[in-house]
Amino acid sequence: MRPRDSVRAAGWPWALLLHTVLLQSVTFLLRPTTSYRALELGVPAAWLGVISASFAVLPLLAAVLIGRATDRHGERPALLAGALLVLVAAAGLTAFADALTGLVLWSAVLGLGHLFSVVGQQAWVARSTVDAGLDIAFGRYTFAVSLGQAVGPVLITVLGGGGLVPDTERVFAGALAGAGALLATGLLLRPRPQPSAAGRPGRGDRMGTVLRMPGLGRAILASLTVLAAVDLLVIYLPALGAEQGIAARVIGVLLALRAGASMVSRLFLGALVERMSRMRLLVGSIAASAVAVAVLAVPLPLWALGVAVVAAGLGLGIGQPLTMSWITLAAPPGARATALALRLSGNRLGQLVVPAGVGLVAASAGVAGVLLTTAVALGAVAVSTARGSPGR
Repeated sequence: MRPRDSVRAAGWPWALLLHTVLLQSVTFLLRPTTSYRALELGVPAAWLGVISASFAVLPLLAAVLIGRATDRHGERPALLAGALLVLVAAAGLTAFADALTGLVLWSAVLGLGHLFSVVGQQAWVARSTVDAGLDIAFGRYTFAVSLGQAVGPVLITVLGGGGLVPDTERVFAGALAGAGALLATGLLLRPRPQPSAAGRPGRGDRMGTVLRMPGLGRAILASLTVLAAVDLLVIYLPALGAEQGIAARVIGVLLALRAGASMVSRLFLGALVERMSRMRLLVGSIAASAVAVAVLAVPLPLWALGVAVVAAGLGLGIGQPLTMSWITLAAPPGARATALALRLSGNRLGQLVVPAGVGLVAASAGVAGVLLTTAVALGAVAVSTARGSPGR
């Protein structure tokens, strides 16, 4: 059976895709708008990295615990808890975001809610799909992720107007409504059958078993670097627009183009994997995105800026689904949510350390320095992954 046929035979939780789109739409509506609110409050550009890093603090501490709980109790509790926390964060940003401390606090709550939801979503996909179809299944799931990431910035332009800085109060209110829809969708999801006792992680399934998985370190490093690059584009493209006098509406379109390009690469991921090995595709996509991000650091006409953003989106879109399938295939069946959560923990570590460190670069070298640093990191990871490739 071909991988595509195996995914079709296993069925597909379309309600989960709607949940995924809503989660990412709300998150990518709130996070750039939080940067704009910080600029309204006169927060220096270097502190934008701190706000971004706060999104990752609580998830970094809780990811593996959430993964193990999901392996034991199923995905639905994680999905509901995540939606509730996202709703609380949206309400906090709507009503209590008039100081830097509030922006940091509610960004942290949003990050925890996002983590709960993503662990539940990824575990649901892994448990719903036979091994032969994982690349396609995670490609389809991350397509929905990209769709939500494209919708969020567009909504900024719709709700916030066309000025250099959008109407943040209106945007936050729109995100609050979206968070309510997310919770409602989570309530509609039917619980999946729980694994048998033999398939659940027991006392003997310690973290050491997962940590000894082949290629785990390389997969986590590739995943966290790609995600950090996406985050930095989300955070610093608005700052680039402010430096170059590009309207918020145009920056929203550029962010949507980046997400839309990632959607295209993920939609055709199954066909790409069939023609290339998983590792060659992963290395090539990271290397291509490094070149595109480096180009963004150079002053460009608007059309060329759009081309570079699209190229970056195409490359960055491939890394996440391929590392998901890589880790899922390497993990024991009863510990897949734990392994995926460990990958997410690595992602959050990157989101915590990288933006804070890059904020120091921004203080001395500006947005161009941030983009060049990001490009160098992507190139180094591409080389590291290629050297450690198992040849699959």
